[in-house]
Amino acid sequence: MRRILLASLLLLAAVPIASAPKITGLWDAVVVVNQVEIPFRFEIAQTGAQVRGFFFDGDRKIGSTSGSFENGKLKLAYDFLNTTLEATLDGGELRGAYRDNGTPNAQPLEIRARRFVPAQADAAGAPQVAGNWEMYRTAKDNYTLDVSWRLYLRQSGSEVSGAILRTSGDTGTLSGQWKSGKLILSHFAGERPTLFEAQLNPDGTLGITLNRQFTYRAARTTEARAKGIPEPPDPSRFTSIKDPTEPFHFSGLELDGKRLSDADPQFRGKVVVLTIGGTWCPNCHDEAPFLVDLYKEFHARGLEVIGLSFEQDADLARARPRVLSFIKRYGIQFTMLVPGTPDEVAKKLPQLVNFGAYPTTIFVGRDGRVRSVHAGFASAATGDEHVRLEKEERDLVEQLLADKPQTAPRRAAGGL
Repeated sequence: MRRILLASLLLLAAVPIASAPKITGLWDAVVVVNQVEIPFRFEIAQTGAQVRGFFFDGDRKIGSTSGSFENGKLKLAYDFLNTTLEATLDGGELRGAYRDNGTPNAQPLEIRARRFVPAQADAAGAPQVAGNWEMYRTAKDNYTLDVSWRLYLRQSGSEVSGAILRTSGDTGTLSGQWKSGKLILSHFAGERPTLFEAQLNPDGTLGITLNRQFTYRAARTTEARAKGIPEPPDPSRFTSIKDPTEPFHFSGLELDGKRLSDADPQFRGKVVVLTIGGTWCPNCHDEAPFLVDLYKEFHARGLEVIGLSFEQDADLARARPRVLSFIKRYGIQFTMLVPGTPDEVAKKLPQLVNFGAYPTTIFVGRDGRVRSVHAGFASAATGDEHVRLEKEERDLVEQLLADKPQTAPRRAAGGL
């Protein structure tokens, strides 16, 4: 009898009672913003209860810093964005919310996802829209910085990708295709949710709607002026300095609480690249890898790069974890300072004129004087414009480094 009972127990132990559901793979997801569904691609990698969730910006994957999947509940944290995604698996569908943990009173965004299914190509053919465009509002929108924007599109068959470049930076990669005579593109990589819908007008312009709310008209760059679309602002002339003959002053707290400023000896006689940003700023994330490469390439020749991170929380103890996560994500070796909150930029950097874009990057010569200021950053989503901008800024740094080092000390910072 004992042998029979033992055999029965062994048999039961060998049969799994219930296998945990697997959620590994690609998902077709939507994020709901102001009642508008914005589609995006999502991927989940799973090892037991440990999971990672990946957004996509074009072909670039943006992974969670931690995650779990237990009892049908998915939880993912994105420390560098200060966000979390929580969802429940219900009948093959994930339903939940995406939360911004860094913005007071921010409302969570609804998230839904189903298993990925390849999209069908538009059998009716697709208009060719690849190239450079400029777009202008046809009705009031929420943006006050610009009169018009640049639009970069790439196309293969009915598949289209690209980006809108504003003065503050771009939308990230918009991806999608022509469907029944309408171009539908979207972007969501944990930030910058955008739904782009367009139709080709008889005169060759594009009629564009963003997020089912704001309308624009776009023309190819070579025809924009003739079509009545004003020239977009020049990002290298958008922000300036009150007196370019005066040394530029800055100061802020290092993460250990020590105050550092332009008067410190480590910056004397150096070329300095200052970027005004914050961990909450998507375009600052776009710029960070380029600045890391710039620092590695030129630091030994006398370049200092400084991130002026204006964080949403005035308490350094609360801001520190987000900045540390930002540093870790991009392998930053250059100096990061926290000067204050975004509403304090004008007070902390009073020499700036017409500041309004994150990031804004300031190039300072060996004598402490500003040589160039560039508003925004064109990411890889803008294609050739991204390549052109990086080359221009790299060439400028090389030119500044070629100047003879100054031996005279800089004037002390003015108590900022």
